[in-house]
Amino acid sequence: MNVSIVMLIIGFTVLLLMVKFELGPMSRLSAGRRWLMTLVLGSGMVAFSIKLALIATFVHFPEQTIRQQIAMRKSPALVTWDSGKFAAAEQPVVQVQKPYEWRALPGVAPAPAWNPTTPEKVALGERLFHDTALSIDRTVSCSSCHDVRNGAGEDHRPSSTGVGGQVGNRNAPTVWNAAFQAVLFWDGRAASLEDQAIGPPLNPVEMGMPSAEAIEQRVRADVSYREPFARAFGADRPITIRQIAAAIAAYERTLITPDAPYDRFVRGDDKALTTAQLRGMELFQSVGCIQCHSGPNFSGASLFDPPPSTQRLFPVFDSPEYMKRYKLNKDPGANAPGSKQAVWRIPSLRNVALTAPYFHNGSVDSLPEAVRIMATVQRGRQVGSGTNGVRAVVWSKQDRTIARNDTAVLSDRDVDDIVAFLKSLSSDTLAARNGNGG
Repeated sequence: MNVSIVMLIIGFTVLLLMVKFELGPMSRLSAGRRWLMTLVLGSGMVAFSIKLALIATFVHFPEQTIRQQIAMRKSPALVTWDSGKFAAAEQPVVQVQKPYEWRALPGVAPAPAWNPTTPEKVALGERLFHDTALSIDRTVSCSSCHDVRNGAGEDHRPSSTGVGGQVGNRNAPTVWNAAFQAVLFWDGRAASLEDQAIGPPLNPVEMGMPSAEAIEQRVRADVSYREPFARAFGADRPITIRQIAAAIAAYERTLITPDAPYDRFVRGDDKALTTAQLRGMELFQSVGCIQCHSGPNFSGASLFDPPPSTQRLFPVFDSPEYMKRYKLNKDPGANAPGSKQAVWRIPSLRNVALTAPYFHNGSVDSLPEAVRIMATVQRGRQVGSGTNGVRAVVWSKQDRTIARNDTAVLSDRDVDDIVAFLKSLSSDTLAARNGNGG
């Protein structure tokens, strides 16, 4: 700055001398016009000096000026715009989207404040879960369709068989890790395990009890239940349907499998997953499977960071071949009867390699085939070699969101890798029962 001031003074002095002794006489200007010439030429000298001052400032303060301006012009790879903040601040607010965080399953499930999990409730709930007396003809228990002692929490049938040999219209989902789900049943009609526990006994096809009172009377008639209920809920309280449901739910909250290879990997065991499983893990994210099957329980309908909606349209993309072969849209689920697209709760993918057949109707026996179907009808992908990718735009009326798929071909190897990753979600304990881990 000092150098600039000195230069400015010297410049004015030289300019005055040039106008007085050279330019003035040569131009034959009067004294007043000579001063005007000096002023005009001097303004140029001032502008030049200001430029010198700015250059000196930028040289001495690069961190506060140049680099900051460059940083502000960098475009982040992933951004989201908050329209509310934009309107309030009258300028765009750019937020960098956080990378997806892979998390292990906790070893303990949360319980509602009114029904804390206790050993007494769990023991009582386990007995009730396996008691065929909760069905009208004493032939069907909860465990008849959800085998937790010898299986993976389901029955490996497309649809389960209830009282009188009746067959239902939906596949029995596993009860393992159901404690982490925010809504239950395929259509998400139950908001808790307690609500869900009383559904099958009252279903005319499944267990056929005519009313909640009939269930209470059946349990009260068994004198061996009196002491367990007294220990679990207090000796002065009568046996009610609320207590029966609470005990079953308490037991189901202990059915957790946090011992999968995936969990060990996320907790720090770098050797827990194979190379193929790691490729499948990356594909699971990049293809967009995590948009629905997210969180530690691999379900957007779970208690972990639940989205605005726990349900999704299925199928999203039209595939006449798959829809006809597997009757994917025959049952509308939670959607209105006659709808072309069904609405289903997002199921968990925990132990999915052990729980075939797949989908709400149990129509698909093969896990690789289930992956191909989901890639096609939910993600808009083309599967196999020799096909060209397409770009699809998906608008969700329910969530009011729009997304674009820069669709690429999903190769057969990609499918195999995704299947390999899904097998890493299998509990070691349950996989040992299955013999080969799925």
